[in-house]
Amino acid sequence: MKKLWGGRFQKTPEKWVDEFGASISFDQQLVEEDITGSLAHLAMLKKTGIISGEEELQIKSGLERLLEKAKNNELQFSTDYEDIHLNLEKLLIDEIGPLGGKLHTARSRNDQVATDMHLYLKKNTEMVIGLIGEFQHELIKKAEQHVETILPGYTHLQRAQPISFAHHLMAYFWMLERDKERFSDSMKRINKSPLGCGALAGTTFPIDREYTAQLLGFDSIYENSLDGVSDRDFILEFLSNSSLLMMHLSRFAEEIIFWCSQEFKFIELDDTYATGSSMMPQKKNPDMAELIRGKTGRVYGNLTGLLTIMKGLPLAYNKDLQEDKEGMFDTVTTVVGSLKIFAGMIESMKVNENIMKTATMQDFSNATELADYLAKKGMPFREAHEVVGKLVYTCIEENKYLLDLSLNSFREASHLFEEDVFEILDPYAAVKKRMSAGGTGFKKVEEAIEKAKSIMSTVKE
Repeated sequence: MKKLWGGRFQKTPEKWVDEFGASISFDQQLVEEDITGSLAHLAMLKKTGIISGEEELQIKSGLERLLEKAKNNELQFSTDYEDIHLNLEKLLIDEIGPLGGKLHTARSRNDQVATDMHLYLKKNTEMVIGLIGEFQHELIKKAEQHVETILPGYTHLQRAQPISFAHHLMAYFWMLERDKERFSDSMKRINKSPLGCGALAGTTFPIDREYTAQLLGFDSIYENSLDGVSDRDFILEFLSNSSLLMMHLSRFAEEIIFWCSQEFKFIELDDTYATGSSMMPQKKNPDMAELIRGKTGRVYGNLTGLLTIMKGLPLAYNKDLQEDKEGMFDTVTTVVGSLKIFAGMIESMKVNENIMKTATMQDFSNATELADYLAKKGMPFREAHEVVGKLVYTCIEENKYLLDLSLNSFREASHLFEEDVFEILDPYAAVKKRMSAGGTGFKKVEEAIEKAKSIMSTVKE
């Protein structure tokens, strides 16, 4: 098999060596981006007089036919031609004859593949940003339904203070908003064109890099040809942003898993997002949440893998960089699937409001209210903390909760306690009163939801 780069070689590699070095098994995912980049390069070659108008028309016709076949999944690729670039060049030559070989004038596979990946991540980062927004909309809708639904808030996975369920959901809204901002900001680095950098040093042909950047919708070009072909920061940034996003989803997944257990029963997942057991008929397992939690690890691995590949590479292009793509493709697939699953899971889940409320009545998460009560009556907070701690200990010893104590019991602990103590111990009242900025008070939660809706509508516009 004659190689398209084989002029300098006297023999060809054995087939198994070809297969080891080939990337076509995975980089064929870049087929549409590769043809799109080629069409822009072709238009520039004609504009600058490097090829004739007639040559451009013939090559363009061939590329458009290949693009149509690609969209219909009709192209056949071979490891004999290593990668998507050489496969498409061979297919173009088969389509229109030797003229197809002129398309590679004034470019290298090095700037070609970098361009493809910029185009790929531009498209998919925009999609991820959109999916984050859709998930945020579902969180807002669910939060609006549960502003006054209360549940125990936790620290150290121990019950801490009662909070609004909407407040809990909206915490993830703001995490996702930061994720969205990071992806949006990364578009400044993604939206940059390496096309025309050549193998590493540019070209002697009178190309117009700004023109191809404009045709491809890029904002600017790489200012240094060595940097343009060897930069993978934009992929690393995508993988880093994706790792942060998946970490947030994994934390949420962990809580979903807790909440739908028999011990909590705070929520029930729709059957679409759960599976059963092949042995135990009663089981309803939160497999989709568990899978998202698990898939977070593979996204971390993709980031670590590419960082490791890049850490020792001299300028400019090295074959090691062939390993930059599979982790990128895998991360896109993982993030997109996880966001779609999570949005549906939140939209369809049943919230057991009464069980959540009952849980706040059967713990000591209202103890802080007692300490605040005493502090507002003049007792130093640290002393109030000790008084209430002793009351909690008494309740534990007597198998009671704070609301079960008599007024006399409270007054024995401190003369500052009065009959209104029972009002402040009500979990609903405790949540309602937390009106500090960013707090869980119902009015503050409503304000936060309105602010979130305003942010989302501004983005839409």
